[in-house]
Amino acid sequence: MSRDVCVHTWPCSYYLELEKQWVPGKLSLTSLSLKFMTDKTREILVNFPLSSIIEIKKEASYFIFSSITILEKDHNKHWFSSLQPSRNVVFSIIEHFWREMLLSQSGAAVEESSSPMTKGKELTGLMACTQKRLEDTARVLHHQGEQLDSISRGLDKMESDLDVADRLLTELESPSWWPFSFKLWKLPSETKPKWDASMASSKALGKEGIVIKIPAVISQKTESHVKPGRLTVFVSGLEIHNSDSLLMHRFEREEVDDIKVHTPYEISIRQRFIGKPDIAYRLISAKMPEVIPILEVQFSKKIEFLEDALMLRSTRTSPLAEKGYSVWHAASGLLDRAMHCEPSSGNQEGRPLQLQMSEPLISEGDSQELRQESE
Repeated sequence: MSRDVCVHTWPCSYYLELEKQWVPGKLSLTSLSLKFMTDKTREILVNFPLSSIIEIKKEASYFIFSSITILEKDHNKHWFSSLQPSRNVVFSIIEHFWREMLLSQSGAAVEESSSPMTKGKELTGLMACTQKRLEDTARVLHHQGEQLDSISRGLDKMESDLDVADRLLTELESPSWWPFSFKLWKLPSETKPKWDASMASSKALGKEGIVIKIPAVISQKTESHVKPGRLTVFVSGLEIHNSDSLLMHRFEREEVDDIKVHTPYEISIRQRFIGKPDIAYRLISAKMPEVIPILEVQFSKKIEFLEDALMLRSTRTSPLAEKGYSVWHAASGLLDRAMHCEPSSGNQEGRPLQLQMSEPLISEGDSQELRQESE
């Protein structure tokens, strides 16, 4: 799947500088670019990458109409007005993806300038990414195992309580003073399982186990009001905080009724109630593709992929994830070729093939690091 996936589309108007008029159409945001298409002719009037943006501002055209202005590096200024559902919503989402793109570019530039990427370092990065995903999955599965153990202990305690209730009911049906009654003289020895403390400790440990934390644009009930914040995924639930790090809501694992994946960058979380309104949040984030695979593991029976997000299940957005499946085979193959360097057949003159002294595919340090990772 290409990284340039449509995140959201909003009806709006674009100002044509040459013709001095506003043209109705739709503004589409992807993970890498921004474009405007007219409603009448379906012509794309504006299409530029997010990396070319210098400034995004809220302004008013003719001091009346609320607008968003976007300034590019070549000093082209674009005006967008009549934004639906509101100017603040569109501005918050575009600004979020623009800032995340700038942060990712700066981090990549620093990493690239610090040391040139060799094949061994690239494979080491792939293995580290795969190891992190496996650790996250193992942490979630470990917590699920603890929950199953707690359920098993709870069922044992329920069975013990049912035995006591059955004994009491038998005594009520046949009182002890009745001469023909049968009294259970030999009572089953009740050993109260010490599972309360272990459950409490595992629950407390689960709340502290942070799996991933990402920035997000959050909306509740209606899409016309959004606010920046963050989503934190724990092994025991989900937490949503605002930009001031104040807790807006915590979903315990068992309280989440459904999670809908609208696009690779947008999800909604809901908790149902009887007799009062449901609690639902909608979140948009540039880092959402990193969270969705974790939610698939945690809420496998409660997550639903809508039509626009079905492609996410077959192919992942991240290039590291695309290569992560065969990283171990690639690493072992490259190690064999780098360490053994078998001569190829086909030297027609019968002379021994001499190895050319070129830049090695993998350095000695990288090969040692890869072998330590594989072991």
